[in-house]
Amino acid sequence: MSASILARPGPMFAMVAGAVALDQAIKYLVETMLPFHELVPVLPMLSLYRTWNEGIAFSLLKDLPDTGLLILTLVVILFVLYLWRRTPASRTLAHLGFALIIGGALGNLIDRAIYGHVVDYILFHTRTWSFAVFNLADSFISVGAGLIVLDELIAAVRDRKAKKRSD
Repeated sequence: MSASILARPGPMFAMVAGAVALDQAIKYLVETMLPFHELVPVLPMLSLYRTWNEGIAFSLLKDLPDTGLLILTLVVILFVLYLWRRTPASRTLAHLGFALIIGGALGNLIDRAIYGHVVDYILFHTRTWSFAVFNLADSFISVGAGLIVLDELIAAVRDRKAKKRSD
């Protein structure tokens, strides 16, 4: 199987930098153009809603000092980098997932370091229910994690088939 281009540092850095740049550009537009705490409908179940998240996902740990949240984010980024280095180059989906997670984490880390909160603006909802407000960086993290899980499942199936052939 071919090696993942994202297994190399240069392309990995470019992917991460692109994710961070896109995230920060959109957050700048949101902060300068979207009213605070006002629903702006886009589709029947999708609205823009600018708010600030002072914790991590779903406002968890919002009582933790900013330095604690910054350190926690850096630890996660370092752990994902460790996984990236240890993952075989042939695991393309995993490498893409690592890049997305790091890009998303850095995007939110920049917000927290500069503003003391993370800018959130995407809201899925109905008349009686709504999901937590989130941002593009959160989406990168979620999709990245999903790609890593998918890659692990594909590898497990591939390994099982290879083992059956050798038996």
